Amino acid sequence: MPQLTQQRAAELLAALPQKRIVVLGDVMLDEFVWGHVTRISPEAPVPVVDIQRESVHLGGAANVLANVVALGAQAAVVGVVGKDSAGARLRASLKETCPQQPDSYLVVDESRPSTTKTRIIAHSQLVVRADREQRTPVNGNTEKRLLASLRDALRQADAFVVSDYDKGVVTPQILGDILQFAYDRVPVLIDPKIRNFPYYRPASLITPNHHEALRLTNLEEDSDAGLHHAARVIREKLSCDAVLITRGERGIMLLEGYNDPVFVGTTAREVYDVTGAGDTVIATLATALAAGATMLEAAYLANHAAGIVVGKVGTATASAAELLATFT
Repeated sequence: MPQLTQQRAAELLAALPQKRIVVLGDVMLDEFVWGHVTRISPEAPVPVVDIQRESVHLGGAANVLANVVALGAQAAVVGVVGKDSAGARLRASLKETCPQQPDSYLVVDESRPSTTKTRIIAHSQLVVRADREQRTPVNGNTEKRLLASLRDALRQADAFVVSDYDKGVVTPQILGDILQFAYDRVPVLIDPKIRNFPYYRPASLITPNHHEALRLTNLEEDSDAGLHHAARVIREKLSCDAVLITRGERGIMLLEGYNDPVFVGTTAREVYDVTGAGDTVIATLATALAAGATMLEAAYLANHAAGIVVGKVGTATASAAELLATFT
């Protein structure tokens, strides 16, 4: 099976500044508290972290947008924030990352907190994570505002990503109203969760990780054969064009139509942190397909991008230059 060449990768990446990716999903704020552990607390057998610095990154669907922009394409994200300080920081970070992001695409819901994940890291290891979120589905008025933004955004889109983190923004009503509209126009890519599984149709590509693929299909065998079976079940249940399963340090598996599965080994030299790697994969897949890549070419490019970000600590992105350099 021929792999993606550096020349072809360069052609695809060169086309991205003219392409626009629309993302729907759960936008989040990823907070990182970095420090050192030198002692155990006398109050309980837990480490005491001496804080050295803090950083904030876009997370969830907002991280998909950040990855799209890092690759050189245009992007817009449609989601929900609360009327709180985290929501204000999300808006400011999004504007800094993507100045073209319309304010109206982030719907303010005063009844919900802005989803925030706070990670405390010592010596490059995660010590604990604290989440602030509300996972109940958004209400009907918020759904209507999200759908209006989506229809507006998709008129200028070259690909559409649904980044479902199961925090309540992606609802069956929204999926039922927007997926056919989008599928008739552009490639539709979905990062799935179990709750909405029956509603992910129509779609060009579904991208679960290997744990999600097995849970979605009530299977247990995490092997090449087991994941091939899971991908076939997903494709048959949803009638999607293709299924790509991310497998951590084992790379990815692509099942397109009724073809044989393609297994692609990881390109990562070292794995430090898999946080946000799925966001990088689906962002790279979407931009590649928008640029005219085949599904297999997009899969190879996304695999290279994932190999870059898992070598970085914290929520990370891969630039076009970094990506192209992996093909040398």
